[in-house]
Amino acid sequence: MTDSDDSAGAEKAPSLEQSLREVGAAGRAAFGASRDTGRALRRLVSADLALARSSLGRALAWVGVAVVFGGSAWLLIAGALIALLQRLGWSWLQSLSFAALLSVAVTALAVWKVSRYFDHAGMHATRRQLSRMGLFDEDSEDEDPPVREEQVQAGNTQKGSPQR
Repeated sequence: MTDSDDSAGAEKAPSLEQSLREVGAAGRAAFGASRDTGRALRRLVSADLALARSSLGRALAWVGVAVVFGGSAWLLIAGALIALLQRLGWSWLQSLSFAALLSVAVTALAVWKVSRYFDHAGMHATRRQLSRMGLFDEDSEDEDPPVREEQVQAGNTQKGSPQR
């Protein structure tokens, strides 16, 4: 084989201008694909939030039904408990006090559990990560801004002059 055979068999390399056009076209295609992906993600998040909003409203309606029927059921159970305690020989005051103490104990348990769950809803780990990245730092509003090394050095050289 000779050099003329190798050059004839090999394809001619594209020019620099053609290569730049191809790279530009590939970049525009990648940007378009990224834009389409972003739009699809935005539509997905929007649809997901709409579904969550609808579900939350329906869940709250059913929570209301559960509270009404649960409250009335508890009143009936407390009445039956008081009647049973009366039948066992307890006084009215003792029977009513026992039912009230039982209600207070269950209420205290529920308040404790709700406060624990609300603490979990605070998204503390997410807030910690965002503040490490310097985003949404809630504590920075109350604190003084950090002093830079240049300000410290300028303060040492100009002790008599007030700083801004």
